[in-house]
Amino acid sequence: MPSAILIAAVLLGAIVALPATALAYIGPGAGFALVSSFFVLIVAFLLALFTILTLPVRTIYLFFRRRKTRKRTRARRVIVLGFDGMDPDLCRQYMAAGKLPNLKRLGESGTFKNLATTTPSISPVAWSSFSTGVNPGKHGIFDFFTRNPRNYQPVLSSAIISSRTKLFKLGPFKFPRIVNTVKFLRKSTSFWKILGQHKIFSTVLRVPITFPPEKFYGTCLSAMCAPDLRGTQGSFTLLSSAKAQQDSDTKGTIVPLDFQGDNFSSHIPGPTIQQLANDPGLNSSDSHTLTIPVTGKVNRTTKSVSLTVPDGEINLQAGEYSDWIKLTFKIGLGKKVGGIVKFLVTEFEPDLKIYITPINIDPEQPSLPISHPFYYSICLAKLHGPFSTLGLAEDTWALNEGVIDEKAFLEQAYDICASREAAFLDNIRRSKEGLLVSVLDTTDRIQHMFFRYLAADHPANAGKDTETHKDAILDVYERSDRLTGQVLDEIDDRDILFVISDHGFKPFKWGINLNTWLWQQGYLVLKDGIKPGGQWLAGTDWSKTRAYAMGLTGIFVNTEGREKEGIVKPGAERNALLIELQKKMEDILDMERGIKPINRAIIADKALRGPYVREAPDIFPGFREGYRISWNSAVGKISDAVVEPNTKRWSGDHCLDPDLVPGVIFSNWRIEDDDPAIVDLAPTILNIFGLSKPQFQDGKVLKIDAPAKVSDP
Repeated sequence: MPSAILIAAVLLGAIVALPATALAYIGPGAGFALVSSFFVLIVAFLLALFTILTLPVRTIYLFFRRRKTRKRTRARRVIVLGFDGMDPDLCRQYMAAGKLPNLKRLGESGTFKNLATTTPSISPVAWSSFSTGVNPGKHGIFDFFTRNPRNYQPVLSSAIISSRTKLFKLGPFKFPRIVNTVKFLRKSTSFWKILGQHKIFSTVLRVPITFPPEKFYGTCLSAMCAPDLRGTQGSFTLLSSAKAQQDSDTKGTIVPLDFQGDNFSSHIPGPTIQQLANDPGLNSSDSHTLTIPVTGKVNRTTKSVSLTVPDGEINLQAGEYSDWIKLTFKIGLGKKVGGIVKFLVTEFEPDLKIYITPINIDPEQPSLPISHPFYYSICLAKLHGPFSTLGLAEDTWALNEGVIDEKAFLEQAYDICASREAAFLDNIRRSKEGLLVSVLDTTDRIQHMFFRYLAADHPANAGKDTETHKDAILDVYERSDRLTGQVLDEIDDRDILFVISDHGFKPFKWGINLNTWLWQQGYLVLKDGIKPGGQWLAGTDWSKTRAYAMGLTGIFVNTEGREKEGIVKPGAERNALLIELQKKMEDILDMERGIKPINRAIIADKALRGPYVREAPDIFPGFREGYRISWNSAVGKISDAVVEPNTKRWSGDHCLDPDLVPGVIFSNWRIEDDDPAIVDLAPTILNIFGLSKPQFQDGKVLKIDAPAKVSDP
């Protein structure tokens, strides 16, 4: 209720200041329609007004509706603070060294235990089990992306953005228009939706796999898998005067700068659009990429650059990020679409290079449903300023490919982190009852990119500095500890605090190319005359292929009746193949190091249960520490070797045997269970609020004691 009042008040005060955009269709790269800002404003205003006018009646109604539930409630408020990827072994190491005083006193006064993760041990899977209290076989998320069994091509696991043309009749005339749908693919029911059915208000901030946000009694800001304005999971742009060709594997776009003296011109690529039939606002019937012009001038004395875009002028100092800048792409007659970016001059001499972050959906003018209610992101932007809305906002690929350096990456990550911390702390101070969940992923991103500093023998250290940022991981843990201390200062004995992570972390030194191994073993067959090396299983002879790999979590059997060209019969033939693959995978040998990389091969049918197990990879490799599925294997590519050194800055990971990478759970309440799991949080929190565990949930209700007094450090 307090959050609803806050939203209404802010909207009524700020609504007249919001700029307008027009309706547009973003086609196939993104595949979504922008909502008319005018429509957003009208509806938001009416909803805000309705919220205030009906407040007295709703307050009385909710008082009587909640009275019965409150008698069984064990706490006034439950706060869940998620630090994605926080590792229990590192926590113990840093606490022993006196580096994490707030987490240490929280653990000593209440609870600190390992928190079992999911199979497979990857963020979208684990956080989906946190949200629903079910194993992956019931929520249907097994990776970031999977293959479409109808064509063997990659598709996003958690959402589908689709479009179709529909004729709109006006008298004798017919006008084509696009009808767009954003479908949420995660199955089962989140525990905050169940709380909402009992009129217990929830605020859910950036929990992974909440795009598009579901409707419930509360507010939500989406996270992981929310796309950028170009419809990707994060595509940077580099304006460069260097003569370099675009690499097909590059995750961004390189655009040349055309210099004349100290002046230059270029363009910034935006979303791809597709003309509707009879649309006079567009000049072509083909899909094409929108661009906006950019001009600039170099000041070599001050090492600065002045940029001009249609929305204004930007002054850039070499090595310093700009503020968030609005970019507006014109589509046609009276149509436009906007996003926000930051600029950074990464190189001044001998070549000028200007890095542009992925184009984030503007939270003040959301072109997709990135929050619930849909005006919630507008409210947050008005309260705290513009912020990143991209699901995977920290640009790990720009660092991997050397477009930005480690210093620039850390500045970006902490800038994003600061805005999320501010929104979280503001909600703690404003909402005094119900549920508040917030997940910060800075811990995950920094460990992915800096774990090589913790392993002297890491292949990624070759030719790289190993001193400058050796404390990067310690720094992010200390920052997490400080935030925990701020939360402890805001709560009392009527509040329950859970500090959790979805998995732990280990070094990722060596990649195992499962597709190369399957090819060598004869399970994956290429067409005659096709040489290995194509991405996304290009050139595969599906009439002879029995198994293939795609993504970060496992191997698929080319099953008859499931895959379009499946040849392995379900039942006995498939089961026999799985057992054969299991034994052979566990015997794969890294000959140079004398290690079997796969600790155990996990057959999905035996590890998971539920109606969606059929959609999962059929067998998950449970890797030993130091190993993971290789980059080439993840994109369906056969390379020269099964064992590949990982030389990227992405040097830490958690896609290995789930038993080796548990997460953490801290609490100001004492948890008696010795083996808590992330799947247990949903039924436990429902129980705290006096609600019974639903029959569909797999997690158990943890046994917890009344809160202990948390002493000062």
